[in-house]
Amino acid sequence: MPQATKKLQRTFLCMALVAILVSIAVKNVNASFKRPADFDTQVLTLFQKIKFNGTPPPYDLFYRAFTGYSKLKKQNLLSAKEILTVIDFRISGNEKRLWVIDLKNETLLFHVLTAHGRNSGNVFAKTFSNTINSNQSSLGFYVTGNKYIGKHGISLKLRGVEKGINDNAEARAIVMHAADYVSESHIKKYGRLGRSFGCPAVPVDGHKEIIDTLSQGTCLFIYYPDTDYLTRTAIKGTADL
Repeated sequence: MPQATKKLQRTFLCMALVAILVSIAVKNVNASFKRPADFDTQVLTLFQKIKFNGTPPPYDLFYRAFTGYSKLKKQNLLSAKEILTVIDFRISGNEKRLWVIDLKNETLLFHVLTAHGRNSGNVFAKTFSNTINSNQSSLGFYVTGNKYIGKHGISLKLRGVEKGINDNAEARAIVMHAADYVSESHIKKYGRLGRSFGCPAVPVDGHKEIIDTLSQGTCLFIYYPDTDYLTRTAIKGTADL
């Protein structure tokens, strides 16, 4: 058999092996959280029971967030607080886009403005990074840590739990803190909300209550339909099924 033919056969065998390994890896990732048969009904029923008393988060965002919350809870990464925080970066920074939900008592606790990173966009956040000094927001699921006093006053540590997507959060000092540029008055003066170095900053008014509620092992989910994120995340939503 000619040498060139043997080389070509080896190449095809290698390509086939890689394809098989990739297929197995994808199946394993997607099987990391197996939804119960009645999962969709459970989520919809819960969503309809929650007393939002105003504008609820989009249902697709809640579904995706609750899917991740359920996975993290199953892995014993969350505390018994049963608090779920969602941020929808599809919404303008000039509108309230952060919801804090008490799942146990089926109640909305907070619905407030929140900032995105200055290099993620102007009024809308559109680009994201896990890189140190990028000054961009990172998408995905976080587990909250302890409160501490930093340069912005009382702040909340965040641990990104999606590898390669937001797991540099602690190294980047991505935390939740209050900022005076997260306010209606700032929007009226400058035409848009102020921006952070990548932190989901919240309004000064009420920030202590928000941070206290979220601290110590609750789930935070930041979402935007970024192609890279949707491809890499192991936690899928309705549009990905």
